[in-house]
Amino acid sequence: MDTPSTRSTPPRQDRPGALDAVILAGGGGRRMGGVDKPGLAVAGRTLLERVADAVRAHGAAGRGAGPRLVVVGPHRESPRALYVREDPPGSGPVPALRAGIAHVRSGWFALLAADLPHLAPEHLDALAGAAVRDGSGAVFVDPAGREQWLTGVWRTDAVRDALAGYTGRSLYGLLGPLDPRPVPADDLAAADCDTPEDLARARGLLEPPAP
Repeated sequence: MDTPSTRSTPPRQDRPGALDAVILAGGGGRRMGGVDKPGLAVAGRTLLERVADAVRAHGAAGRGAGPRLVVVGPHRESPRALYVREDPPGSGPVPALRAGIAHVRSGWFALLAADLPHLAPEHLDALAGAAVRDGSGAVFVDPAGREQWLTGVWRTDAVRDALAGYTGRSLYGLLGPLDPRPVPADDLAAADCDTPEDLARARGLLEPPAP
């Protein structure tokens, strides 16, 4: 594994094009009352559809071949994606990442939660641009200084190598040693919908007011 002292900027042909994405959509939504959180609608699209649309829009903006979307969670009619499950289902984000990354084809991929209502192509641009300057990855850091491990862009081989020798359960323990570049995020870029209050806020911001 590269260390900060030996990393160099990847060659141009290795820079992110159309990012594949692993979207984790298999959680139990306990803080949301046990509902199907990725299937909740905001402004006419489910939370999962909004994340998938952001990835596809990023890939459609002249960045090469279209991305492969790998959704780790129950199969759904929409969005169109490759659906896989961790073993056993619901066993946590590290097994989910392990299941999803097995199907990534690109040299770089986005690791994303399924409940990011404000995610936009420019956010993926910012993460990808920061990642190539570092060589292993980049993650959003919220205004409180916390890394958002489910809003990041990563070198695929670096994460696969880290997973090969990892027996822990936390994404911090897995991804932190890769020393990703932190990318400051505004209050919305990495905002997820963990609670009914979060969902109400997203709907208030993104849905037109009732007549």
